[in-house]
Amino acid sequence: MKHRTPWSAALLCWLLCLALLTACGGSSAETETAGSCTVSISCATILDNLDQLNAAKADFVPDDGVILPETELSFTEGETAFDLLQRVCRDNGISMESSWSPLYKTAYIEGIANLYEFDCGKLSGWMYSVNGEFPNYGCSGYTLQDGDVILFKLNVYKHIIVKTY
Repeated sequence: MKHRTPWSAALLCWLLCLALLTACGGSSAETETAGSCTVSISCATILDNLDQLNAAKADFVPDDGVILPETELSFTEGETAFDLLQRVCRDNGISMESSWSPLYKTAYIEGIANLYEFDCGKLSGWMYSVNGEFPNYGCSGYTLQDGDVILFKLNVYKHIIVKTY
């Protein structure tokens, strides 16, 4: 049985590490900017519904309802509205909690800035809009496009409107 010398084992280890680091480095295309968009976070609907607000949450509501003013950000190819929300919250020290919904195969936003679903009534919760429209699927399913205007807002409803046909 042939034994390797210590220097050949070290060389082999070094080459393996180099190969792994090179493989994990990714391509420069992954970090190229694909476009820019505007994002904001609002809980202004609470201001008209303070009677429904959980009293313990009053200190978390900004006077103007703006958690994050309109902010222009660049994004990379394939980033979603959820990716953007995670990044902007992390970069601005805003707490955000979400969970994965296997039924809908998307992220569900539970709370932003210590304001959670149901904090302002049974029909309150976080929604998002893209260019003024509310998609009918979760924010992790929307891939960002150049020029998008993304708004995350805490909506407060007093009743559910049911359409009958």
